[in-house]
Amino acid sequence: MLNRAEIIGRLCHPPEIKYTNAGDPVCNMSVATNKKWTGKDGQKHEEVEFHQVVCFGKLAGICEQYLDKGSQVYLAGKLKTSSWDDKNNGAKRYKTEIIANEMEMLGSKPVADNAVEVKRPADTVKDSDIPF
Repeated sequence: MLNRAEIIGRLCHPPEIKYTNAGDPVCNMSVATNKKWTGKDGQKHEEVEFHQVVCFGKLAGICEQYLDKGSQVYLAGKLKTSSWDDKNNGAKRYKTEIIANEMEMLGSKPVADNAVEVKRPADTVKDSDIPF
């Protein structure tokens, strides 16, 4: 049997870290993946899917330290579905999550909304500044 999920997407919000009673970190993330295509009628379409991702231990700490809203990541792990009875009406509810055991940061680090990009003026670069 094989239970494996792999996604490449962007974090919808900063990772949320909680700790077990034993002090082990647990990271919860919402990751969006999208698909773009042009239909036969020439219209552009986009479909977005949201995935709930959970990771534990050392990987959870790494996600907390290095990921932020908008970070592009590759995540791999297994699918886990849990169920419970709704307290309000007794209806059966389900939640499917990716329990990640692999993460790779992709792309560039997201830029904060209030960040200012500083560029070095081209006229200040000298031939002696170039290492080759």
